[in-house]
Amino acid sequence: MSSSKQPTFIVSAYSEPVFIRIHGKANYLNCNNFREFMEKMLRAKKQRFAIDFTHCTGMDSTFLGILAGVALDLREQSQPGTLLVCNLSERNRELICNLGLQALLSIDTQIALTEQDGQETPLENTEVSSARRVLEAHQNLIQANSQNAAKFQDVVAFLKNQLSSNA
Repeated sequence: MSSSKQPTFIVSAYSEPVFIRIHGKANYLNCNNFREFMEKMLRAKKQRFAIDFTHCTGMDSTFLGILAGVALDLREQSQPGTLLVCNLSERNRELICNLGLQALLSIDTQIALTEQDGQETPLENTEVSSARRVLEAHQNLIQANSQNAAKFQDVVAFLKNQLSSNA
């Protein structure tokens, strides 16, 4: 597992496709800068992304919801983009497929992705501390596959309640 000081996400913003390498577990404790990076790339009109899961030891629903949101945004572009996930472990593939995200993502089990020759930048690990952002991630999962509504109804209800009580 990656420590909070060791970067989980290593990115190459200027490669084609935009390249992301995951080290350790991708979860709400470390994926806020990943979300912000992906939003920035989408605003820059980037359309092709490749994420290497070779060293990813696990994912939580917040991270998966961010992935779903990116995939949904790519589909809504005038020229739909692609989000390739590759080198998934059996467990990570199972997590993606159990939530129906394989319909939004391109999955390649064995693709050789090369180092980006010094163009890779580590993203600092930052927690998704906003309940609104965690709620958005889970709503993305429901939008991606309506069967996820039952899986995450308690989480969504809790987060909505938390947001309304803080308002």
